[in-house]
Amino acid sequence: MGKYRKLWFTLIGILAVTFTILGYFGREVYREAPPIPEQFVTTDGRVLMTHDSILDGQTAWQSIGGMQLGSIWGHGAYQAPDWTADWLHRELEAWLEMAAVEDFGAPYAELSGEQQQTLQYRLKQDYRTNTYDKDTDTVTVSERRAKAIAEVGAYYHKLFSDAPEYRERRNNYAMKENTLPKAERREVMNQFFFWTAWAAATNRPGSEATYTNNWPHEPLIDNKPTSENIVWSIISVILLIAGVGGLVWGWAFMRKHDEEEPPAPAQDPITTFKLTPSQKALGKYLFVVVALFTLQVFMGGLTAHYTVEGQGFYGLETSKWIPYSLARTWHIQAAMFWIATGFLAAGLFLVPIINGGKDPKYQKLGVNVLFWALVAVVAGTFIGNYLAIAQIMPENLNFWLGHQGYEYVDLGRLWQWGKFIGIVLWLFLMLRGIAPALKKAGDKNLLVLLTASVVAIGLFYGAGFFYGERTHISVMEFWRWWIVHLWVEGFFEVFATVSLAFIFHSMGLVNRSTATAASLASASLFLLGGVPGTFHHLYFSGTTTPVMAVGATFSALEVVPLIVLGYEAWENYRLKNRAAWMDRIRWPLMCFVAVAFWNMFGAGVLGFMINPPVSLYYVQGLNMTPTHAHAALFGVYGFLAIGFVLLILRYIRPHMVFDEKLMKTGFWWLNIGLVMMLLTSLLPVGLIQFYASASEGFWYARSEAVMQSDILYTLRWVRTIGDVVFIVGALAVTWQVIKGLREPAEGTQPIGVPVKEGA
Repeated sequence: MGKYRKLWFTLIGILAVTFTILGYFGREVYREAPPIPEQFVTTDGRVLMTHDSILDGQTAWQSIGGMQLGSIWGHGAYQAPDWTADWLHRELEAWLEMAAVEDFGAPYAELSGEQQQTLQYRLKQDYRTNTYDKDTDTVTVSERRAKAIAEVGAYYHKLFSDAPEYRERRNNYAMKENTLPKAERREVMNQFFFWTAWAAATNRPGSEATYTNNWPHEPLIDNKPTSENIVWSIISVILLIAGVGGLVWGWAFMRKHDEEEPPAPAQDPITTFKLTPSQKALGKYLFVVVALFTLQVFMGGLTAHYTVEGQGFYGLETSKWIPYSLARTWHIQAAMFWIATGFLAAGLFLVPIINGGKDPKYQKLGVNVLFWALVAVVAGTFIGNYLAIAQIMPENLNFWLGHQGYEYVDLGRLWQWGKFIGIVLWLFLMLRGIAPALKKAGDKNLLVLLTASVVAIGLFYGAGFFYGERTHISVMEFWRWWIVHLWVEGFFEVFATVSLAFIFHSMGLVNRSTATAASLASASLFLLGGVPGTFHHLYFSGTTTPVMAVGATFSALEVVPLIVLGYEAWENYRLKNRAAWMDRIRWPLMCFVAVAFWNMFGAGVLGFMINPPVSLYYVQGLNMTPTHAHAALFGVYGFLAIGFVLLILRYIRPHMVFDEKLMKTGFWWLNIGLVMMLLTSLLPVGLIQFYASASEGFWYARSEAVMQSDILYTLRWVRTIGDVVFIVGALAVTWQVIKGLREPAEGTQPIGVPVKEGA
């Protein structure tokens, strides 16, 4: 550890404390999840549904794309309704209509204000009162409520079939015709939807809040933000301000002790190594990255167009072959694959450099095996997704080969295992090159930190195997966010930071001590907020108030390190002036500059916009969420992966020269297109929905009345302009990579003095 002892102990201490917090409150998720009772019965003993039939409904919902068609508890797609909020509101309205006729002999709308208030009081008592009997594992519902459940169920039966009277509504929801063909599967899916609405309307025992902390906003039964929600939102803002102030002060103080920058080498030290066979074999990885990137972009354009045309693309009824739920699935899965592939390629490129300029034995074979395994997993995932959503896949095979139904983890479980095995193989290939370098003398702190991040990436994806097809959805959400938040936003963030530091040090542009200290400090700051901040995704997923408190507190701290990234962007940009040869890698460097900007704006500003509990209470599941998601996922990880691809391309094709016209078009049109997409469409739509959610209820913000209003319809059409700009940029980058790969890999590189100890 040497002179970095304090930084290492700080990082280790933060990991120990934060994972203890994550584990302890994760246990609470298991213990306090809303019960799925053995049976729901009416007051006269008639059985409405059972524990098994509700879970059967969960699997039926998964088979149609799950979170890629509407959402549950606010998690999922944004065009169709949130099925929890929609079911609940329809059931409440049905109850009120029945009660109005039975108690006052007139429709609800014709009653006096006093009569309506009376019925609303009775409604709240019926719905908010918890009738779960733990001893018999039974929930009892009133006869009137049972009739309301049946009425809503009949509507959902028709909606998810091909009933002609709801064709226009299915078009507005971007649902394909006959979404779930079998009536018996629609029946059990309805029961699952009802159960999620029951949990959202029923007070947790000993509490005045529901199992979902009063989400969604539903005035009819007084679902509104809890006192704890407001208190912890205020605390999170205070912590953010305090954290930013502390970081600025501490960072400025520590900057006084920075070492002088080393003199830039006369030539790029990385080019002093002869290309190894494994590095030459990386060209096909780069092709897969841009191929999947292009597919993702076009699927994103199709998905966005479905929000205005529902089941078609400029008159063609494309939903027969690629419905919205499939297009969105492929859009997200392609992104996860190409970004991960870019990161894996970056690691494999570094191995020979770390290993003193040579491949470990059989490294090229391992790189090739990993590549074809990746191709098999991608192909299996996409084919399985199609067969599941088309309802061709047998029901018993859907979870394993088709569609898990959970956003970002949509691939079938078999393909998930294939991806995990591939990542473990990558870890093995990385460690084979790193291990010999760790045995050499000298300062290896930066290399140890890189190794730790590689191991974390290799192993933490395994969190996705802690839930199964019929796992309680609250428990599933806990583990799903280990992948989406902790694996991607946590350890990939650390890997990216350390990799860039390692690359810049290998180029002789920054001191080893500066790179090491900055990487350790950054890792500590990212993980301090990032690990327990996982809970900010779980405020309303059947968890308790302490989970909300932890999530609000630490997610505020996630934003703190991002405020200095504007300076980091300037520092990275300034590196291009350190040496003449840096101009040869100017465009990868520009991508890294873009990463710093989007980390600050997309992950920081737009992320904190929705993170406080009181904000997320109203906007979870609205277009405010994808505003942050697009800016953070592509802006940060997308540009980072593209930067890695361009950097690798530059070295494995030593005679290639970047086409300035293509790269200017690619870089600037991607950035401008992303800004246009966010600021002219997604964010305005989200803000309008936010107002609708706060004023009328969450169900209303996702209803046809809002989603098909003239202004939102126009704003979604306006997005086409930004999408086209973005697509042009994407195609320019793709063509640049393809052109570069056509250059010969062999040739004499500049001669120079190799970097010592492979670092």
